[in-house]
Amino acid sequence: MSTEPEPPSTTENTGPGTPDDAPPAEGSVETDPTAATDGGPASEAAAGEGAPESPAADATDPESGADEAARKLSEAEAELAAQKLERERIERRKAEKQGPIPAGTKLSGKAADLLAAVRAVEGGEKPAATVFADPEPAPRRPAAEPVRRPQPVAAEPAATAPAPDTVEAVRRVLTGGGAPQTLAPQVAAALGEGAAQELGEDPWQLLRVPGVRPEQADGFARALLGAECAPDDERRGRAVTVWLLEQAALAGHTALELPALTAALGRQGVPDADAAVQSTLAEGEALAFQDAVDEPGAAPVRTAEREESEEGDENDDEESGPVRVLVGLERYALAEESLADALARVVNSVAKEASTAWESAAASASGGTAELIRAVAGHGLVLHTGGEAARAEPAALLTAARSLGLRAVAACHTPDGRRRLAAHLNADDGDGFLVTVPGLLSGAEGPGRDAEGAFALDLLIVLDAPQLDVETAAMLVESLPDGARLVLGGDPAMLWSAGPGRVFADLLAARVCPHVASRTPDPGPLGELVSGVGIGELNQVEAPGKEIVIVPVRDAGEAVHRTVQLVADSVPRAFGIPAEQTVVVTPGHGGAAGTRALNAALKERLNPGPGRFGGFDPGDRIAYSPAPGRTVQGQVVTADAEGLHLSCAGAAVVVPKERVEQSVRHGWALTAHQAVGSRWPAAVVVLPGDAAQVLSRPWVYTAFSRAERHLSVVHGVEQALAAAVAEVTAKPRTTRLPVLLRTQVPAAG
Repeated sequence: MSTEPEPPSTTENTGPGTPDDAPPAEGSVETDPTAATDGGPASEAAAGEGAPESPAADATDPESGADEAARKLSEAEAELAAQKLERERIERRKAEKQGPIPAGTKLSGKAADLLAAVRAVEGGEKPAATVFADPEPAPRRPAAEPVRRPQPVAAEPAATAPAPDTVEAVRRVLTGGGAPQTLAPQVAAALGEGAAQELGEDPWQLLRVPGVRPEQADGFARALLGAECAPDDERRGRAVTVWLLEQAALAGHTALELPALTAALGRQGVPDADAAVQSTLAEGEALAFQDAVDEPGAAPVRTAEREESEEGDENDDEESGPVRVLVGLERYALAEESLADALARVVNSVAKEASTAWESAAASASGGTAELIRAVAGHGLVLHTGGEAARAEPAALLTAARSLGLRAVAACHTPDGRRRLAAHLNADDGDGFLVTVPGLLSGAEGPGRDAEGAFALDLLIVLDAPQLDVETAAMLVESLPDGARLVLGGDPAMLWSAGPGRVFADLLAARVCPHVASRTPDPGPLGELVSGVGIGELNQVEAPGKEIVIVPVRDAGEAVHRTVQLVADSVPRAFGIPAEQTVVVTPGHGGAAGTRALNAALKERLNPGPGRFGGFDPGDRIAYSPAPGRTVQGQVVTADAEGLHLSCAGAAVVVPKERVEQSVRHGWALTAHQAVGSRWPAAVVVLPGDAAQVLSRPWVYTAFSRAERHLSVVHGVEQALAAAVAEVTAKPRTTRLPVLLRTQVPAAG
């Protein structure tokens, strides 16, 4: 690796793990919400990144006094409402097959604090704090894609607003408890037509509003109930239990083991955690599951039923074998059950014998491509792993399948991923058989659906599969017709999805279908560097063309200065890569060298202006989040009474003015979760001193691999970078998919 090309007098030939001594930068890093779950920065959020990096909201900081915007439904609530019909469809299908799943703003003081907290979370200024012994904030939950108008990245229509009478009644209840009246529309949307009465009877239902924490809901309850308010109130126990399960989902879990849930309830001051869980289950606000433990030597665990009776046979536990008791929210339980069921259908509905046509196609290929074609010929579900260069293999599979007359489609995580796949095919990324996952689900791209609502195709290849959360994956696989083949491909070393679940990793672990691992390495010094990171090694790489440059910095202020210098001057001069083709990746939105600080400095240098359109000017690079967990890069075109006009991936997008601050950020600097799925000719990865504790191997791998030709690392974390690569792997997530798959799909062998 080499030192920074411009100016040579200020850099040293220093490796990534051995920079000049650099004290920690001032300020703290606001970690990327999904990285709270992956052991790396995330907020990256909530895509939120936008969280939410979600990761939980990919949104600009809310401006104080923006009452009109505060009265609008939050992005997450709108998405949740849009998902209601989809979840009902899933429930109906499961009922047909297996039956129902058994349930086992002037303000001061407390009101001002509560309003500020809610705005901070919804605007992406702060991610929701995690409650499960993790120092990083957790991402906001991304919802699965709703059906939307047939434009690839058009702004989704808002959900139906609550009735004015309902909102006014809720406003009166909030005023009585000292809570901000501007929360009324959100409460009314969450609780429905009888929201005022329900909130008056159960003040802890305020926890259903994103950003509200238990201590804030407790203050509201004390003001509303007076002497009747007590920490052991059954209503509080249920509300806090549901809130904890929501926080777990933000951290990537689809369910929580019962001991972890009861311990978290204890930390939240719930006197009888077991009773709170049982009450929540009885009210149908959560579901309980008992899954067998396959680990050798695992000790038996008491089941939920046995906890209800202390008089049973003491030997029953051991006779029944070890199990774990899990508790989760219904939406994720349904999604995980439906995904497992749909995957089993895909596996079992394809003839296992390969046809002569498939064999001929495999014979004309070589290496990993031939292996992949043979696997797809005889199986309904196939997994394919590899780096960027390995995408040539599923591209060749797509070509072979279409030459056989099959209706074959390939879907990518982002428009840029689709562009890169098209390059392997020498095709136009606007061709109907190259789509994005959101576009395919919405019907804006792809072959459309048949009379029964299934995709009109025979083979679906999904690349960037590690970015699939459990709800999106369930909708995707449920939409496949009987007999269709499914190939899930991607790089397992990448950051996991912003939403709950770890679908691709769970499928790899379950071993229920063939897995084809590509042996095609990514070329050049960048490929060598990233491959080493993937196995836990931060190697010194020879880069004679200065493909990799290390820029040591002492503090966050210097990191921002050197980043702007690299993007605006050094990289264009040394490599001929213009600023608009360079991305800056940093661990979080907050802090002295987070995306907000970096974007402000880069805007001042590259596109100065007064920010007359809600902080934006024509020509600004932006990151637009049409839904939590999904980010599209683009540029501001203009603004008018209709909203902010953007150009995103070649499509015109209009963001209503009331949604701009919640869904649009400046986009010169991104978090890793915002950048995943896209690549740029040059990348500048910023590692300020205060990022040391949030780095992980998946984060570093994802950030470094965003560069195609040149990577600059603004390095201020001393030895923490090498330590993170070697020691900090992806943070575990609790999911049920492997167990469900093992009970429904035979081992692949």
